[in-house]
Amino acid sequence: MTLRLYNTLTRRKEDFIPLETGIVKMYVCGVTVYNYCHLGHARAYVVWDMIRRYLATKYQIKYVQNITDIDDKILKKAQENNTTMQAIAEQYIAAYDEDMAKLNIAKADDYPRATETIPEIIELIQQLIDRNYAYASGGDVYYAVQKFPCYGKLSGRKLEDMQAGASGRVDEQEPYKRYPFDFALWKSAKPNEPFWSSPWGNGRPGWHIECSAMVRSRLGETIDIHAGGTDLQFPHHENEIAQSEAAYAKPLANYWMHNGFVNIDGEKMSKSLNNFTTIRDLVTHFHPMAIRLFILQAQYRQPIDFTEEAINAATKGWETIRDGMLFAADFGAKLGWENIASPARSDVGEAIACFEEAMDDDFNTSVAMSHVFELAKKLRSERNSLSHAGKTAASSEVLFQDWQALSYMTSILGFVADISDRQVTVENISDPEIESLIQQRIEAKKAKNYQEGDRIRDELKALGITLVDQKDGTTRWLRA
Repeated sequence: MTLRLYNTLTRRKEDFIPLETGIVKMYVCGVTVYNYCHLGHARAYVVWDMIRRYLATKYQIKYVQNITDIDDKILKKAQENNTTMQAIAEQYIAAYDEDMAKLNIAKADDYPRATETIPEIIELIQQLIDRNYAYASGGDVYYAVQKFPCYGKLSGRKLEDMQAGASGRVDEQEPYKRYPFDFALWKSAKPNEPFWSSPWGNGRPGWHIECSAMVRSRLGETIDIHAGGTDLQFPHHENEIAQSEAAYAKPLANYWMHNGFVNIDGEKMSKSLNNFTTIRDLVTHFHPMAIRLFILQAQYRQPIDFTEEAINAATKGWETIRDGMLFAADFGAKLGWENIASPARSDVGEAIACFEEAMDDDFNTSVAMSHVFELAKKLRSERNSLSHAGKTAASSEVLFQDWQALSYMTSILGFVADISDRQVTVENISDPEIESLIQQRIEAKKAKNYQEGDRIRDELKALGITLVDQKDGTTRWLRA
């Protein structure tokens, strides 16, 4: 099946055809570094990481994600903390890296910063002025949206409709605009703010122009995929198109992709509702891969609702997938997997083909995950059989190929599992200590002290030890 993706610009699914054979240039709008990342960031960057991983099975990927390190919010944070803009930026860039690593989000090939792209930004602004798409006024520079006939083509908004719905009041903070919807490309310096010199005086760039300049400087005038959250569609991405296409007379991107919103208990996540949930807070309560699963269980364009019930279900789902992924570590040697060289079964090929068919359909992870769960549940069932009965229903070769198929799928979805994921406590308990406690439990049950027997069972369970009572009166045990 040909890879098809939904293009926000054309509002339909399209066959994906890269500009250069075998190469994909992808740009994702990154964070403004003035605070910790929240669940909305997690949703976006897990989604683009998943898409990047799948594209990498077919193409060479050039993946760029910018960092906005000059912004009003950063300056305000610096003033509140009596420090510099650079110090605030570095603090939250480091925090971002930590958060993304916990979610197993691969690093971009390049993280251009706005403050490192000032010469390119100034060059682009001057080009827009020279082409009569922008004008300098009072030390500021504005983009004249009425000069760009296609303004609104991404979002579907029309200037005349926007004008009709506007109040008509002059923006007191930007008195030099010629038209209410013109937007700033360059802002003149205010007292006690960092600035750069330019042909229009000391100042700093506007937000939208930064991305246009960084796309061109790192990937060229036209790229394959430009991605970001739905909230960036207007005005940010709309303004990027207006800037870049006016300057270079070429499409900025052939495909525009946007991930859906995150709701918290049915309400859109927003600062006004004070329902922002940071990633670093979430991972103290839930496994990072359960969070990743929660995100990927929905198709990326659809809104998702973060509720206690949903994240608890994702946690249980992750435990099933984890046990399937760890099957090789638990039982591979016992089943002689190092000597297996049998050809792949047709049904395994069909399972992978169904998984890829879902991914080729605009990265439909909600369907792709069903194939992951099918394999994981089978391996988990066989794991239980091995643990309880010492044998499996399926042959070693069948289990090995199922595990390989699951590993392929989970690697594309970005899941990672480790034996330590199952450790309930860091405390180690030796085999003789376990046997001693089991014997104490047997004696307690013989004495009909069932409460003590249950207490010992629960104590072992808390240490990651599962007891399996046999019909002959003996008790087998296994580490979780």
